[in-house]
Amino acid sequence: MEMKTGKTVSQEILVRAYRHMMLARAMADLYEENRSVTTYVHSTSRGHEAIQLATAYQLTKDDWVSPYYRDESLLLGIGFEPYQLMLQLLAKAEDPFSGGRSYYSHPSSLDADKPKIIHQSSATGMQTIPTAGVAQGIQYIEHFKLKDFENNPVVVCSLGDNSVTEGEVSEAFQFAALHQLPIIFLVQDNEWGISVTKDEARTADAYDFVAGFTGLNRMRIDGTDFIASYEGMKEAVDFVRTERKPMLVCAKTVLIGHHTSGVRREFYRTEDDLIKHRTKDPGVILKACLLEEGLGEATLHEMEAEARTLAEQAFLKAQQAPAPQPETVTQHVFAPTPVTEEIGDRNPAGQEKIVMVDAAIHAIQELMWKHPEAVLYGQDVGERIGGVFRETVTLGKKFGNKRVFNTPIQEAYIIGSTVGMSAVGLRPIVEVQFADYIYPGINQLITEISKSCYLSGGKFPVSNIIRVPIGAYGGGGPYHSGSVESILANIKGIKIAYPSNAADFKGLLKAAYYDPNPVIMLEHKGLYWSKVPGTEEAKTIEPAEDYILPFGKANIILKADDEEVSKGRTVVVVTYGMGVYWAKEAAKQHPGKVEVIDLRTLIPLDEALVYERVKLHGKCLVLTEEQINNSFAEAFAHRISRHCFQYLDAPVEAMGALDLPAVPINVILEKEMLPNGEKVAIKLSELLKN
Repeated sequence: MEMKTGKTVSQEILVRAYRHMMLARAMADLYEENRSVTTYVHSTSRGHEAIQLATAYQLTKDDWVSPYYRDESLLLGIGFEPYQLMLQLLAKAEDPFSGGRSYYSHPSSLDADKPKIIHQSSATGMQTIPTAGVAQGIQYIEHFKLKDFENNPVVVCSLGDNSVTEGEVSEAFQFAALHQLPIIFLVQDNEWGISVTKDEARTADAYDFVAGFTGLNRMRIDGTDFIASYEGMKEAVDFVRTERKPMLVCAKTVLIGHHTSGVRREFYRTEDDLIKHRTKDPGVILKACLLEEGLGEATLHEMEAEARTLAEQAFLKAQQAPAPQPETVTQHVFAPTPVTEEIGDRNPAGQEKIVMVDAAIHAIQELMWKHPEAVLYGQDVGERIGGVFRETVTLGKKFGNKRVFNTPIQEAYIIGSTVGMSAVGLRPIVEVQFADYIYPGINQLITEISKSCYLSGGKFPVSNIIRVPIGAYGGGGPYHSGSVESILANIKGIKIAYPSNAADFKGLLKAAYYDPNPVIMLEHKGLYWSKVPGTEEAKTIEPAEDYILPFGKANIILKADDEEVSKGRTVVVVTYGMGVYWAKEAAKQHPGKVEVIDLRTLIPLDEALVYERVKLHGKCLVLTEEQINNSFAEAFAHRISRHCFQYLDAPVEAMGALDLPAVPINVILEKEMLPNGEKVAIKLSELLKN
């Protein structure tokens, strides 16, 4: 798309922009002059002011915008005051975005009179997928008429030029083009990526790069010229607001300030390069325009002086603001969940037993009938096959391809888009096809999802369910059999369920839906259909629709005989998933001497019940399917030892798979690698001798 120019911008808007530019300049100068005070790493918008303000002035309270770490002028333009920004700069308690937890120009906002802003991270380009998720959610809301807007919402995702080389940025471009989302990708191109030049990093600018994404409209703008920027962004925003199609804007800018306060321009830039950039200073260009418009030099000088005074006053006030109280550091890891007690009928009369896979299908079906904001997507979950394990079968046909649909092979997008979907009020249920394929989505899970509630001060918990088929059986091989719970359990800010039977599965899935926090459902493939010998008890009576099982409540599924307990001849096995069935099989060789606890959820973890039972029995085995060294199970065994030490008759043991890089495809080798009932029975014999 060719941007048309023609000096149609009113003098009132030009003056407003000049005041904001001078304010941004004064703030940057103050930060530089007070380096002993502005000790936390920060970037400023110097050189980018024109395109940022031009963008900000187009946006309404119905819109969403994701700034990147250099977008302070954009924030000024949409209505934030210098004092508010400086509170974040100095990491003060009243920082409105993160309460002193995050960097300068890392906003999050639900202010009713401004465009909304989801949590913003520093990870380069990672905001594109969550922000595309916002646009995806808005498209869904509009299609099903779930909400009315005064203006058709436009979503703006701002990013730097070198971030376009990130693979996850391309996933967002692809999805936006494929589904025609109402989003603008604003690429601010200053030709630098810290010390890496455009010639070192890329073959083309963003405009040329996206030419192959059919359906993604594009525009080039001189981002240093406010008039050209304003006219161009008005055209782009009006297009997206009216046509509901995506747009990429490549705005050429300059970098006048430092990359950040910690990576200073003199470290890597020549004076010739700096002079070249300074000649395109947006403030200087706009000043010349205003002089041509008839404003006097004295009037403009007065605006500059007023901006400096305003910045100084705000800076002094921000310095005097209180620091966060130490005890607040643990706030907002999770949003409070309404699900705290087990409710509903777990064993309704007259019901037949169902397999685990059907429990999940029925739970999601009940939720989707009841809640129009529930949406299900992932690879191959649509109507044609309903998941490679038939774990979503019938749902596509019942709810249509707007509510149950296939995605491209984009694990990062599948996972990360739930941030934006949740932010606009939807409840996404997504699926990663195998646990081994979750790794491409780990970046989004850690950088965006897990930190969103904490770093937004509780404004943006991510309500999602990420379904992950997991585990080994029957020769699935090295890329379809892995266990990943230890990796996931190390991510703070997410919850993890690992059900072992149909009733738990249905109850936990319902709890996950109503929980405002991110939940990963680890679903053992070998338990889906109870085809693995010894797993018949994974089938249960189907709980009623109202049944909900809260997280953090373990279950004693096999008790030892009281007489054996009194004689000190018992052991407790703490496990989950397939480990439940190995433990129960092993217990048959030690009648009355084994108690089995099914954890059901790994985060939160029912430590209280485990400690209570370990103290009673004096001996404990933590059993997992994972490779044992450095695993969740091994860490938990250590924690049990520390809390129950004086009650123990033997060291707490941990048992799992052999420490191999992958699960071999040959079933003989697979069997040798994994635990089973026979191996667990031998381990229990050793423990019971103590």
